[in-house]
Amino acid sequence: MPMPAADLESRLRAAFPDAEITITDLAGDGDHYKARIVSSQFQGLPRVRQHQLVNKALADVLGGALHALALETAAPAA
Repeated sequence: MPMPAADLESRLRAAFPDAEITITDLAGDGDHYKARIVSSQFQGLPRVRQHQLVNKALADVLGGALHALALETAAPAA
């Protein structure tokens, strides 16, 4: 069963409350999303570690309700 974009955004907001989050449904099927997340939690972290934090927050749905997620992460500009 696909995951609604609102559910994905809600999960990300719970994990990254200060974040600017943009969700894009890449295929229109609720299974393939792109998430752009700008959070102070990413400050000073390499991109791979930023992505690991996102994957950890979504671990229970990745590969299941959430089939594919392209990530763009960053810390806010100073």
